[in-house]
Formats: sequence, C-alpha cells, structure tokens
Amino acid sequence: MFINKVTLYSHLINELKEFYVDKLGFRLVKNKPSGFEIEVGESRLEFKQAQSTTKPFYHFAFMIPANKFVEAKKWSQQRVSLMEEDEENEIFFPNSNAQSFYFIDPSGNIVEFICRKLISPSSERLGFSVEDVVKISEINLTTNEVISVGRKIREFGIPVRDNESLLEDSLNFLGEKEGGCFILLGPPKRRWIFSSQDSEIHPLIIEIDKLKRIKLDDKGTIRLSYE
Repeated sequence: MFINKVTLYSHLINELKEFYVDKLGFRLVKNKPSGFEIEVGESRLEFKQAQSTTKPFYHFAFMIPANKFVEAKKWSQQRVSLMEEDEENEIFFPNSNAQSFYFIDPSGNIVEFICRKLISPSSERLGFSVEDVVKISEINLTTNEVISVGRKIREFGIPVRDNESLLEDSLNFLGEKEGGCFILLGPPKRRWIFSSQDSEIHPLIIEIDKLKRIKLDDKGTIRLSYE
C-alpha cells in the first residue's frame, strides 16, 4: 500500500500554510482561499478549511531516511518544540524496528517523523531538509465502528499488518509492513503517545495506490471508492 495523498481539515488554514511552507520549507503545490496542498516526498498533503465550528486535529507520520534520524531531529529542534513522554523526546519501537519523534503544528495535529530502519531508504544529502522526507507513512482514521470499518477496508484490499486480528479498543495498523505505509484505525478517546490529546472523529480523505479512495465524514461513516 502506498499513500498518495491525504486530505485533512483545519480551522487555521493560514497558520498551517505559514508553518509548513514558510517555517518548515515544504513545497507548495496548490494554494486556494479554501486550503492548500504541499509535497511530502512522494506523497501529497492537503489541508482544507473546516466547514463547522469544530477544531479538527489528526495524527500523521512522515517517513525519513534510515540514516538521517539524528540530523532530522536536530533540524526539527531548531524550528519546533519536540514533544516529550517520560522525559524522553524520542522513542524506539522494537516490534517494527522504527525510531520516531513528535511535534505539534498550529492546528493541534500530532506530527511524527519516523525512521523505519529496514524500510526507509538512505539519503546521500548532507544534513537534513524537508527534501529528504520520503512520503506519508501513517495517517489515523478514528471511528466508533472500528471492527466493521476495519473489515470493509480489509475487503477493499488493504490488509491488517501481519494478518493480525482487528481490536475494537486498540490501534490497528492497516497496510503491509514491507511498504511502510499504514492507516492507524482506532476508537475515539484513545490518548496519542507523546501527547495529552485523545483521538477524535474528524473527516478526512485518503488516496491509495493511485486507485483507491477512503473518505470518512464527521460522524465516522466511511465510504470506499475507486478513482
């Protein structure tokens, strides 16, 4: 599975554009009064103006090169405040052989830079910049109907990682481990690590493999279609 594009919503479009384009340096691909789109390595990330009084936020991860974790962390610390958990500002996941750090953007999104040791490509560039970001590696999908939504996505051709069973009260990773791209399917009111925020249901669109489209509305109802 490859995540081509993710569309998210925000009540702070101008602040987000300044943050991602001016502060972090991501290339602006599209710019409209209703939102904007940036290049995230081989993927695209779009933010649209929220149409309600809610303040949407999400968790997503950007993959970084296997040999650039230290440089990426130092680069990020010069621009943002890294989030901490148990007095640590990074974490190693032994089950997936991955290393991550986190920060918050102006809209409250929990942004993760993740280095998947066996999957992330290496970079020959000196130092680090957003040009080294490989792709969108993770995007959360929060719903009250975790099991039924998970089954629909699985029938749509996106497996649960390692053929694990779907768990109603936990975070489920949907996607092949070899590809390094995952939909994080879970219930609301689940705390995100390195954060005091609990997961909430907010609308989004995920475009996969230049073919599949997953759309979630603000009530947590899912719609699957082909482009």
